[in-house]
Amino acid sequence: MPIHSTAIVDPKAKVPASCTVGPYCVIGPDVELGEDCELISHVVIHGPTKIGKNNRIFPFSALGLEPQDITFKGQHVRLEIGDHNIIRESVTISRGTEKGGGITRVGNHTFIMAYSHIGHDCQIGDYAMLVNGATLAGHVIVEEYAVLAALGPVHQFVRIGAHCYIGGGTTITQDVLPFTKTAAKREVATFGINAIGLERRGFSKERIDKIQRAYKIIKRNNTTQALEQLKAESDSNEDIAALIKFLEKSERGIIK
Repeated sequence: MPIHSTAIVDPKAKVPASCTVGPYCVIGPDVELGEDCELISHVVIHGPTKIGKNNRIFPFSALGLEPQDITFKGQHVRLEIGDHNIIRESVTISRGTEKGGGITRVGNHTFIMAYSHIGHDCQIGDYAMLVNGATLAGHVIVEEYAVLAALGPVHQFVRIGAHCYIGGGTTITQDVLPFTKTAAKREVATFGINAIGLERRGFSKERIDKIQRAYKIIKRNNTTQALEQLKAESDSNEDIAALIKFLEKSERGIIK
């Protein structure tokens, strides 16, 4: 097991022989790494934290430390990270809180860029991307393939829909619809669907057109009216069903 001589690994930590632990890393007890993980240097991981296989973690990242919550009193809470993730420099990911379900989760194949923060009890879906300095308060849900561009804060309890794109420096205080592009000019607003991103992920033109029609219904109506019209659509598919489900679960309202 290639553990650098300056690294400190607690005897109770589970670190497979296939992992690489670089200079000045600190791995505490109740930490479990999967196969073929690489900690480049100066990485700190506290537990209880479970990290899957084939993850690359860059210098000065701090994972699984106590949640930044003034009510935290040492309860048994966790961080779980899946497989094939890239976690860049100075990323911070907190463990959960008891009142928030007790666990922060990061899925698979995510790309979390430098200085991003994932607060306690957040749930990050597969293939999500957080660009440099993206900041998630506690209890945020980020669905699969969502992209949060640089320097954007997200309010607690907000939901970020699948396949959406949020522009740089955009402050998000309400839920962001799946498939859309959202950016701040004078105020935060949604500017059509994320068509280019959907094309890159293999969405057909017909599928994108249906999402576009559904988006127009949502944009032109209040939520109750939009739900009624979407549910009445005769050519509904899984994407429309996802939009309906998202609208029904929204607690903070949606950005239009």
